[in-house]
Amino acid sequence: MKRYLKLIATIFMIAVLTLSFTMPVHAISEDKPIVVYGDALSDSQKQEVSELLDVSGIESIEEYTVTGGDIAKYIGGDPNSNMYSSAKITGESDGSGLSINIVTPDNITEVTTEMYANALLTAGVENATVDVASPVQVTGHSALTGIYKAYDAEGEQLDKERMELANDELGVATDLAEKEGLNQEKVSELLTEIKQAIAEQNPATKEDIEQIVEEQLNNLEISLSEEDRQMLIDLFNRMRDLNIDFDEVRNQLEDIASKVQDLINDEGFWNQVEAFFHNLFKMLGSFFDSLFGESSS
Repeated sequence: MKRYLKLIATIFMIAVLTLSFTMPVHAISEDKPIVVYGDALSDSQKQEVSELLDVSGIESIEEYTVTGGDIAKYIGGDPNSNMYSSAKITGESDGSGLSINIVTPDNITEVTTEMYANALLTAGVENATVDVASPVQVTGHSALTGIYKAYDAEGEQLDKERMELANDELGVATDLAEKEGLNQEKVSELLTEIKQAIAEQNPATKEDIEQIVEEQLNNLEISLSEEDRQMLIDLFNRMRDLNIDFDEVRNQLEDIASKVQDLINDEGFWNQVEAFFHNLFKMLGSFFDSLFGESSS
């Protein structure tokens, strides 16, 4: 009898552990948001961020601080990092999906809302609203660590390998966005389309992943160096090795794809970009005219 009880207990423990590594995490409360502040913030900056995140004076908010040590703990990063990016996480009901808001877009210089959403899905987070803010200009990478800490502090354990993979995905996304002929929106579209193809095709080998990456690069008419192409293949093959089931979050991937496409097709957005560079070149022209005018007089 004892032998059967031990067998049942062992099977139960294996099932619990398996589910903890495969199921998405979304149990932060809907009625009690979490705020994670970067530890490099001064008192005045922290107050500014609390106002930006609309939590100033609210007593029911649970607060945590994210440090360089947390970067080392959750994603194996540099423990000496200065943490300015802060985030508010609000749980949502099942099926709500992920909603990312960058409250200070001028200060988050490399990461877009779609990049955050893609990375968080990779880490296993869904059904949440996430607001990101920083009082100074930062890349935005460290905000992910704060979000991971919030889930950990609330007793919702994320898989460390998936967190590290999500951070690497964010690094790949921002690296590719700096390449000639690419931008943040195009890169987000590419990563989302690859994930959707993985969800539909369930690739079994690295060669299958390579074929999916090649197909999506061709479909989007994106040309990459062999090194960058291999970087993408290796990234998504790691996702395959971790058995990340993107079919479970297909609706959220479609939502991300839709938002990216809307931004790409947004004539007003590109008009703003064009106006920005027009004004920039005009300002630089005036500056140099003034500079050389003074030198010649």
